[in-house]
Amino acid sequence: MRALLPNGRGSLFQGHAVFGCLAPADIEALLSRARLEHYHAGRTIFMKGSPALSMMAVIDGRIKISAPASGGREVVLAIINAGEIFGEIALLDGGDRTADATALSDCELLVIDRRDFIPFLESHGELRMRFLKLLSQRLRQTDEQIEAALFERLDARLAKALMRLASSKLPAPAGSPVHLNVSQHELAGMIGATRERVNKQLHAWQSDGLVDLGKRLIVIRDIRAIEALS
Repeated sequence: MRALLPNGRGSLFQGHAVFGCLAPADIEALLSRARLEHYHAGRTIFMKGSPALSMMAVIDGRIKISAPASGGREVVLAIINAGEIFGEIALLDGGDRTADATALSDCELLVIDRRDFIPFLESHGELRMRFLKLLSQRLRQTDEQIEAALFERLDARLAKALMRLASSKLPAPAGSPVHLNVSQHELAGMIGATRERVNKQLHAWQSDGLVDLGKRLIVIRDIRAIEALS
């Protein structure tokens, strides 16, 4: 059964980086084909290799995009926050999912099926260009992660990961801390390091007054210093 969307549903995509190019009537037409789905923290949304039948927009919550690696480890490819979309790669080419998606917190997702979205995309040229830009950004980010894992020092890689996670919360008032709900295990997966090495570096920064550490929480006290390290 299709879940009802909230009143004023058109506001979900107004000003959106991808869908904001659409006229209000087109946004309503697209959302009329969508449904709401809820996932509890820790639940798998889809797995690598599964059929790509839909694309998701995050209304509330955080999603981890990851892939299994050797030795039982995982590579964290991205953390998706409210206002962002995911699952678009396999949806566009009709192939299988390229990674796992897991809810890091309780999530509310707007889901659009491929059979409804592809005809809509084909009739909206500006939206196609926005998706090309999004895919290019995702590819560029992946290339940067690979290059950093091969050639950069751990402190620079870790600082870049923190800045990437903090980007959705910036600009923050001058001098105010930036709270990131992320575990050290997830950070390690993002930068291709062990949790032990990440923990050692974070505690060194905590001693220097740059960050505070909590359970699944990193508070950046000096965002300019972390940015300079990146």
